[in-house]
Amino acid sequence: MRTFRINEKIEIVCESEKTRNGFRHLATLLFNGREEDSTKVCYLNRTWERFEFQTVAKKLIEKSTSLSDDEKKLCSEWLDGDRTDWSEFKTTNMVASLGELFCDNQKDKNDWKARMLKAGLGEGIQMPDDWDDLDEDTKTARLDKVMEHMKGLGVSQ
Repeated sequence: MRTFRINEKIEIVCESEKTRNGFRHLATLLFNGREEDSTKVCYLNRTWERFEFQTVAKKLIEKSTSLSDDEKKLCSEWLDGDRTDWSEFKTTNMVASLGELFCDNQKDKNDWKARMLKAGLGEGIQMPDDWDDLDEDTKTARLDKVMEHMKGLGVSQ
């Protein structure tokens, strides 16, 4: 289940359920804490959405009879923003940055960071073939750049 808080009055609560042939996404519109509208979208296989529940949330906003045109526009614009959950990337980044505290020298710090990034990102990160031949300053610069990018991902939700 995931809740999208548009503003202090409007929330969209979404959840996923398995069906006999696939799955469905359900969305409920809460206005001042009261359930106003709901809808569903059924799928047979994987969806191609920018973020999970995008399609059902958009459908709910479009079909809503409880929202004014201005509120629908506000909700649509809010949903068009980046709604990706980046928390796992940020957690991986935080654990990798602990190498600065736990390790005594640059090589150990780089090894820690690389090991934690590989553990957290899995197939999402691949070190270059010549990684072991690079000097420690180059490794530090590259690892720190990846970690700096991860720290700035997404929006607060």
